[in-house]
Amino acid sequence: MTDDLRRLVYYSRNRTAGAPEAVDGTIRGILETSRVNNARVGVTGALMFNAGCFAQVLEGPTSAVEATFERIQQDERHGDVALLAYDVVENRLFTDWSMAYVGASQAEVARYGDLADSSGFDIARMTGDRLCAVLHGLALEEEAAAAA
Repeated sequence: MTDDLRRLVYYSRNRTAGAPEAVDGTIRGILETSRVNNARVGVTGALMFNAGCFAQVLEGPTSAVEATFERIQQDERHGDVALLAYDVVENRLFTDWSMAYVGASQAEVARYGDLADSSGFDIARMTGDRLCAVLHGLALEEEAAAAA
């Protein structure tokens, strides 16, 4: 197995349960752990979460991306994991984020909900390239908003 630079895109159904505060705490724990682990093995990417699903892009060396995805597939908080893309790439899109996160605030939840309602957005019908582009665009918007 080579350690080419890979990009993996997947979505899964949310299997976390509980009050919104508890789910929020669970997601923050996932992010904290992911950021530490990803930085250690050279994985970058972005995660989007809402009550219904996770969508994520992972970028890095083949062995690190595969090991990370294997852990995700075994994680009971993820159900119906669907791989949308797994490609060798020349460059990373998420160079500055060990794990960017979009969808954290109530305003963002409302915005993404409106996007879904008005556009017919259905994550299960998206291609890996399209989902990657959406997450990249949202991560850039989040970064700009945080800097403002």
